[in-house]
Amino acid sequence: MDMRKFRWTREPEGWKVEGDRVEVVTRPFTDLWQRTYYHFRNDSAPVFQTETEEQFFSFTVKTEFDSSHRFDQCGVVMYLDSENWLKASIEYENGRFGHLGSVVTNGGWSDWATTEIDAGVKAMWYRLSRRERDFRIECSLDGVSFSQMRVCHMDGAAGRVRFGIYACSPENSSFRAVFSEMSLTDCVWAPHDGQQPDGE
Repeated sequence: MDMRKFRWTREPEGWKVEGDRVEVVTRPFTDLWQRTYYHFRNDSAPVFQTETEEQFFSFTVKTEFDSSHRFDQCGVVMYLDSENWLKASIEYENGRFGHLGSVVTNGGWSDWATTEIDAGVKAMWYRLSRRERDFRIECSLDGVSFSQMRVCHMDGAAGRVRFGIYACSPENSSFRAVFSEMSLTDCVWAPHDGQQPDGE
């Protein structure tokens, strides 16, 4: 991928780009969340994104991280604006487990879907696929075999969208995250071939 086309929305504490490898050092008290359950509105996480009008694509990235403080996280993101975005990551919880999950925010309300994952996992691949306004997020431990995490609809994802990577530390901490093996390909998420939509 051409990293010269990526742009920051809020820069992290530190960062560097070498080829298609991006290293990020997070800034304390940075996060993305809107309202639901916690009631607060956090819109401070750095996101590093490129953009496209392509309606069908898949974006893949490998993440490596040394997070060791509660809620530290890094992963894939599609940040349209403060009230419309999605992200997927491993969020550090404690020395035993973290939360592998995704957040989808539509119209200023976030949801969070997670599963526990061993805290020893310090690398994860993510793949974000677009089919018009619908999206699929997948994860992989080896970059070869991917498992579906979520399918969602983004109301604001008409036409041009921005997507890429993010890393943040919601509490008073900082860690290093490395993103590599980024690729943008034709959409690998096949069209649905089962039940037809109502009225067809």
